[in-house]
Amino acid sequence: MNAQPTIQIDPSFAYYLNRSEESVASELELAGYRTVRYFVTDEGKVNRRLVEAMRARGMQVWAMVLGNGVYSTSHLPADWPEWQMTLLKPVQDGFFRLSPFSHRYITWKKQALAGLIRTVPFNGVEIAEPYFPEWNGLQTGVYGDVGPFARAAFRRFSGGEMPEFRYRSSPYYYKKDVGRYLLWIEFRVQAVNGFLNELINGAGGVRETKPDIRVATWSVAVNARDALSRVREEQGIDAAEMIRTVRPDLHVVQTHWPDWMRAKLAPDYAKAYRPFIDQIRASHPSLPLGLQADIGSIRPIRRSREWLRRFAAATGELGYAMWTAYEYHIGHYMYTEPPVPVRAERQGAGRILLEFSKRIDPETAADSRNYTCYESGRKLEPALQAVKVDGNRAILRAEAFPAKGLSIRVKTIRDTPSLWLLPNQPCNETPADSVFEVPDLY
Repeated sequence: MNAQPTIQIDPSFAYYLNRSEESVASELELAGYRTVRYFVTDEGKVNRRLVEAMRARGMQVWAMVLGNGVYSTSHLPADWPEWQMTLLKPVQDGFFRLSPFSHRYITWKKQALAGLIRTVPFNGVEIAEPYFPEWNGLQTGVYGDVGPFARAAFRRFSGGEMPEFRYRSSPYYYKKDVGRYLLWIEFRVQAVNGFLNELINGAGGVRETKPDIRVATWSVAVNARDALSRVREEQGIDAAEMIRTVRPDLHVVQTHWPDWMRAKLAPDYAKAYRPFIDQIRASHPSLPLGLQADIGSIRPIRRSREWLRRFAAATGELGYAMWTAYEYHIGHYMYTEPPVPVRAERQGAGRILLEFSKRIDPETAADSRNYTCYESGRKLEPALQAVKVDGNRAILRAEAFPAKGLSIRVKTIRDTPSLWLLPNQPCNETPADSVFEVPDLY
């Protein structure tokens, strides 16, 4: 079984800016991706033209939004601070965690999602990271929600006070009052699933707004002792119950940070996720499953093209229907592979569109001296009149190119280190022997 390759992109990165939407779609298509997962960080600021450009090429485009918070609050209503989770230990890490017990947050998020899919032609929508923080949070203090919304909701759920997590002397301390704590665990699982269900299936939610859109749910997996029960206990994630509640078309297993941050992560690391998959398959044997990896968010874990190839093969062998990775332009291949011409398209007698495997440097790519034209092996003089650069594309102009037998040698065109995630990296150049055959005009 081969797992379908899909890729995540965040178009707010510099790599995707100041170029046409068609060039972004072209690059992703040439990389072999027919399905793209668009990371939406602000539901009101989505590049509709980019989605349309990918859809025009027959690509499937999913909107991937975060469930448990935001990186920027500029698009939130003025009362957003009241929506925040309360953690055992305050965290200032640039991420604002929002509570699934806040009715204002749920209402706003549902309206934002409905507006997104009503105005942008996405094929699917998925809510990643709907869980509570955090893996090992009871030990680190990055644990919540333990604020007033959670306290009131638990009182309605159980008729009593929520557990105490700070003071060991309290009779409600979670290690003393085990029955209360077990209720708390179940309460949090139901909270996560109820939150998702309201966004997807509630009145005015995703499915009512666009009945034909596909839906995916997300959970996390990690290679650790008692990982299945710990994810449920610490973060409120129970994938089987989530699927039963939300009824998605696809479920994606996200690689948790203790795994993806490992520099020497084996491409087949997901073999250790068998308990998570068995739990899902026990009650949902036919639901398509996907696996998500991180390929370069920090320097030590940048994954090579070979790693990604082996990872893709392993996902198929493990029975996943698809895989995806965060994020297309941050993989190690971006830092090591040269830009090479992949496809040429005639756009008239005097215009050729040359598409490269990655974004190209405007200065070197616009220099006509870096292109040599041949007709049936014979060098042509004079060469080009002008070159226009757009992302991964160079548009070559001449008074008239030969209608048949045309080839173009490309040299010393650089890529774009200043636009990569990690700075101060050396550039790569197109190999001197890069010769590309151009289709005949007729």
